[in-house]
Amino acid sequence: MRLDGRVAIVTGAGAGLGRAHALLLAARGARVVVNDLRDPQPVVEAIRTAGGEAIGHIGSVTDEAAVQAMADQAMATWGRIDILVNNAGILRDKSFSKMTVDDFRTVVDVHLMGAMLCTKAVWEVMKGQQHGRIVFTTSSSGLFGNFGQSNYGAAKMALVGLMQTLSLEGEKYNVRVNCLAPTAATSMTEGILPPQALALLTPESVSPGLLFLVSEQAPTRAILNAGAGVFATTHVVLGEPHLVGSTADAPERVAAAWPLISDRAQAIEPIGGMQQSAREMALVLSSGAAG
Repeated sequence: MRLDGRVAIVTGAGAGLGRAHALLLAARGARVVVNDLRDPQPVVEAIRTAGGEAIGHIGSVTDEAAVQAMADQAMATWGRIDILVNNAGILRDKSFSKMTVDDFRTVVDVHLMGAMLCTKAVWEVMKGQQHGRIVFTTSSSGLFGNFGQSNYGAAKMALVGLMQTLSLEGEKYNVRVNCLAPTAATSMTEGILPPQALALLTPESVSPGLLFLVSEQAPTRAILNAGAGVFATTHVVLGEPHLVGSTADAPERVAAAWPLISDRAQAIEPIGGMQQSAREMALVLSSGAAG
């Protein structure tokens, strides 16, 4: 699975997961822009020492001008951008009762708005090339919830929604958009996971999944969970519709029908948001209730 001739941007690549991603992408032939708030040069030098090509960029993903400068730097150096790995992130963990509005806004700005700005900076380039691979870093905290991470979880689940729509908009341009939900021992997880788990959850055990998501064989609209060399997918599904109606006793009928409404045995994975309303209207019309 080679990436020769491809150009990749990896945000937050100065350490941890981003570093592991950048090193693996370079090892498989990609030219890599190593972005971080801290000095990215050690990672750049590690790539060059191993025979790869890399340049560094210092800047926050929340800084629109800095993000555009990063994309411009990649284009000026190599003339294309094929891969964007939105990896940069921060934590401000507290229970919701103790969390300040600033704690919430800062995390959303970095994870959601930062990823959006980086994606916006490369989107037209990828469409024009008829080739692009974008990965958003989501989290089990967003997919399933995690105590003390309402800000982080909200931002991470928002990235899934962004991925769902961009995968549809990018499809005809061969721009494939996916999410990676990693579990890894990084500076963000120290103090959260026990030492024996941290020893297994290396960043390097996640990056093979990332490589697949940016390869020629990449799917689109996938949520790939990864940790300790173990991989699984998460799916956003829609249960079978049940007609309750909108009469005066509809709330009580919803409650009575809840076992059927909440059953997932016949759930589907919709191809777009309009499929929900289409199924609702089809059931109403087929029952004759619309008249």
